[in-house]
Amino acid sequence: MTSCEWRERRELALSQARRVVVKVGSAVLAGERGVDAAVVASLATQIAGLVGQGKDVLLVSSGAVAAGREVLGERYDPASLPHRQAASAIGQSRLMHAYDLEFSRHGRTVAQVLLTREDLDNRERYLNLRNTLVTLFDLGVVPVVNENDPVAVAELVYGDNDCLGGLLVGAVGADLFVNLTSARGVFAANPDECPDAAPIAVIDDIGEIDLDAICGGKTRLGTGGMHSKLLSARRVAQLGVPTLILAGREPDALTRAFAGEEVGTFIPPEGKPIPRRKFWLAYHHEPQGTLVVDDGAACALHEHGKSLLPAGIVDVAGDFSPGAMVRVVTGAGITIGVGLTNYGASDLRKIMGLKSSRIAQVLGEATYPEAVHRDNLLIDPAI
Repeated sequence: MTSCEWRERRELALSQARRVVVKVGSAVLAGERGVDAAVVASLATQIAGLVGQGKDVLLVSSGAVAAGREVLGERYDPASLPHRQAASAIGQSRLMHAYDLEFSRHGRTVAQVLLTREDLDNRERYLNLRNTLVTLFDLGVVPVVNENDPVAVAELVYGDNDCLGGLLVGAVGADLFVNLTSARGVFAANPDECPDAAPIAVIDDIGEIDLDAICGGKTRLGTGGMHSKLLSARRVAQLGVPTLILAGREPDALTRAFAGEEVGTFIPPEGKPIPRRKFWLAYHHEPQGTLVVDDGAACALHEHGKSLLPAGIVDVAGDFSPGAMVRVVTGAGITIGVGLTNYGASDLRKIMGLKSSRIAQVLGEATYPEAVHRDNLLIDPAI
């Protein structure tokens, strides 16, 4: 497409978006002494303006740990998970107080929602969360979501709110994901290493971009960096949802973007969206094991959309039960898919390489002819 066509597509996507997830990072919110009140005030004004236009806005906000660590001062150890949890417990109330104060100036109510990965992994809790968020939208309330650091443990933390924001796009059925960052968008090269690098207005094929080539390290205050922002954009693009990456500290950047000004980087969705169920299966669960497949199986999966049969499996790694999420990789270790396995690891080791007709002979019964059915398999996951 031409630049004019991309501009029109961007304007259409923003004007038609009725439900928006906005994520703001610590590097945007944190000032020299905790949460920057001026940034919170500006953000509240802009989001309240969008709500006033009839849009549902969910705000995913970092900043609690940054706010708390300023209170703790020299007592804070950034390498300690308990210290991070303690800082979040101290800072979260300060962060929400700032939001409550600023949104109330515009006649808007905010609601605090704290989550761990387990809340989205569990299907019942996931649906309950979605119902709560939709009800808040119906009431004209702005949900403010953050990771529940004080009760999270190492294996439950999301690691960054870019991931959490992307997952919530699917949970609430958002039409647009806006990621507010410390940069003016995505640059053609790491600006720390290449000062002359220019921002990119549009990334027309997020699935093909080399993230490592254009992304540098994480920010001092944040945990995600541009890599995690683009990874989340790649994920939501699979849902048919575009992403807009903006400079969160630029004056009225969000308002200007929705008014049609070409600021930040626009990332359009993929042509054919995946079902939301597959999105939930792929990105709300950590793989419990790995299935290594031969070239024939890899081609059948990737090029023809087939199910994974035991005959195509050459190795099984990990110890998992039936129904577990597993990673599917080539012999070279390249991930081509993730999905729910019909058999546990021990049974798969017995039937790998065999035709489906021999499953009953080996296991005593053939519950399924497939190791992973295509309905429970996502090819080319953004992981």
